[in-house]
Amino acid sequence: MSETQDKPAADNPSDAAEANQTQDQTAPDAPYKPVIAAKAAKRANASVIGMVIALLVCVLAFLPIVLMNPAPKGEGFRPPVDVASIARNATDVAGFTPVTPDTGDTFTPNYARWESGTGSGVPTWEVGYLTPKEAFIGLTQTKQANPTWILQQTGNLPVTGTRNAGGQDWELRDSGKDKRSMVLEYRGTTLILSGTASLDEFATLAAAVVKSADQAPAPTASAKP
Repeated sequence: MSETQDKPAADNPSDAAEANQTQDQTAPDAPYKPVIAAKAAKRANASVIGMVIALLVCVLAFLPIVLMNPAPKGEGFRPPVDVASIARNATDVAGFTPVTPDTGDTFTPNYARWESGTGSGVPTWEVGYLTPKEAFIGLTQTKQANPTWILQQTGNLPVTGTRNAGGQDWELRDSGKDKRSMVLEYRGTTLILSGTASLDEFATLAAAVVKSADQAPAPTASAKP
């Protein structure tokens, strides 16, 4: 037997080349890994750093403004209204002693003023109250009331009956919904309560109004201009 015949077929150079070619064709392609140039990577990092720095500068610029304007706490600040003091200042010009109902801490006054009546022709003492249930009742008092003015003050609500408060029968005007008024002619002045509170809260304030009116001296003959 010759030496050539004893060698395996794979040792044939042509066969080995053909086998390698077949393997190259069947092997899967290796994944492509993009390569970023060093300069491009440096520019990209510089852009990101610049954006971060700009954002920090904006935050630092607006931070003092936010700190100087803190958010309100709770229900917000309600400046106290000294109803008695304002009433004393209005007494001489009013020609009567304005009522200053004492409701303790249950009803909170949010305004008190004397209106000269330039538009309506009827000068009035006015006080606004926030009730314990966060509703509103406005108090108006004058010694120069007339039917037309009363209708305007009560929003043309119909008379639906009477409501006793403070030992006096107030005229009740009710819309049947949220708005209502109570009207009383008492000791030379007309007293009107109007608002969105419940009848019980109206009655509580009305009783305090009557008590204050009882403690005041009788009105003078005419108000000063």
